[in-house]
Amino acid sequence: MSRLQKRIVMIMTDSQRWDMVGCYGNPSMHTPCLDHLASEGLRFDRAYTTQPVCGPARSALFTGLYPHSNGMTANSVALGDNVKTVGQRLRDHGFHTAYVGKWHLDGGDYFGLGRCPDGWDAEYWYDMRCYLSEMSREDRLYSRQAKEAVADAFCYGHKVTDRAVRFIERASKEDQDSFLVVSYDEPHDPSLCPEPYYSMFRDYRFPKSPNVLEKLQGKPDYQKAWAGKRLELDPETTQITAPEFFGCNAYIDSQIGRVIEAVDRYMPDALVIYTSDHGDFLLSHSLYAKGPAAYDEITRIPLIVRWPGHIRPGVHTHPVSHIQITPTLLEAAGLPKAHWSEGESLFPAFSRPDIKTTDAVFMEFGRYEVDHDGFGGFQPMRAVFDGRYKLSVNLLSTDELYDLETDPAELNNLIDSKAHASIRDALHDRLLDWMNRTRDPLRGYYWERRPWRADARPATWDYTLMTRQREHEEYEPRQLDYATGLEMEQATRRK
Repeated sequence: MSRLQKRIVMIMTDSQRWDMVGCYGNPSMHTPCLDHLASEGLRFDRAYTTQPVCGPARSALFTGLYPHSNGMTANSVALGDNVKTVGQRLRDHGFHTAYVGKWHLDGGDYFGLGRCPDGWDAEYWYDMRCYLSEMSREDRLYSRQAKEAVADAFCYGHKVTDRAVRFIERASKEDQDSFLVVSYDEPHDPSLCPEPYYSMFRDYRFPKSPNVLEKLQGKPDYQKAWAGKRLELDPETTQITAPEFFGCNAYIDSQIGRVIEAVDRYMPDALVIYTSDHGDFLLSHSLYAKGPAAYDEITRIPLIVRWPGHIRPGVHTHPVSHIQITPTLLEAAGLPKAHWSEGESLFPAFSRPDIKTTDAVFMEFGRYEVDHDGFGGFQPMRAVFDGRYKLSVNLLSTDELYDLETDPAELNNLIDSKAHASIRDALHDRLLDWMNRTRDPLRGYYWERRPWRADARPATWDYTLMTRQREHEEYEPRQLDYATGLEMEQATRRK
């Protein structure tokens, strides 16, 4: 390279919870490539998604705004027109930006629209609709319904990797900064993979947490509806078996390994970030898939960062959030801190893995998908976790408080515990402040006036009397004050 180029590669998977990666404590998962990446970088042990469903989770990752701020509060909802992705921002600052793989942010169905969005190089664009469009009708059906090992070259992950490697090789020769996202659908079902991965977990039994098939005593009613007949299963005799899912998990590790090999060969000084969008319950709490809950099984995700010469390898044990990824990318690109960002950069932890980068992480939920009536429909939830206690306010149901230090399986709901009232109320205040600061469109007195909150203020139509206008001057004019018609002086003020 003629000068020191900024090289950033971000890799992500789908539905890969934290304990499906070997270095997080379960070596049986067979993820040697990610384990090696962690040995050379910084592994974040307590990383959390902002919303445990595909599209909204990704929206926060790539905008630095919570789903309730960027408009993508459910699957099949597009980002707001005035919301800019990190790809657009870096492209506009001279980066060669490419996105290869699952996007899920265009408001289309699961597979996407097949169109490269603004901010990314169309030559490398390859969402799942592009993948299916290359197939015959018979192969499309086979790609969704196959119940056998498939050829490596047939897998989406393989094709995504091929394109990613081509970009890395080309970008390494350019006198231009570069940012690449490699976004896999795997191990999400249908979990296609070749041998030996397809058969690797045929006889495997996933370790059972004490919360597997719990009876949900003292838990919200909507969770009992979600569990359905699973509440009738025997937790002692039921085993967690998902051979295709776990096999695909190991397979996609091998594809990630191909990407990292290309990085090591062509741009060894690159910043590499790996994560997943959310987890999967695997019968914990008698629930399945993901949805409106803040339990660790679906909100806690793997996050590994490697950057030779910039990161002190180790393990970071404090909570961090996906909302911090975009400000981290912008700082790595040499851009000034953006006042619109709703998260703090992870940079302080790069040199000091022992320090906190944020005081608490926040999670939310609205609905799973606007197209479907299922998945519980509208289930508004806002949650906060401070590293020990986790509070979930479920607007239409029972709220939850867990002490993860004494109850890591989140079995004992402490929401009505008098001994924990002060802790609960302090977390609640944090949650309400976060909703107000981030312009949560659902904010209002009803989140404050919970049955257990004895000192809640009376319901008032005006609530806090505050207004919070946008400050996105990089891409739009400064907004005007309603009372004067002049440019606002303070974005947050009484109205």
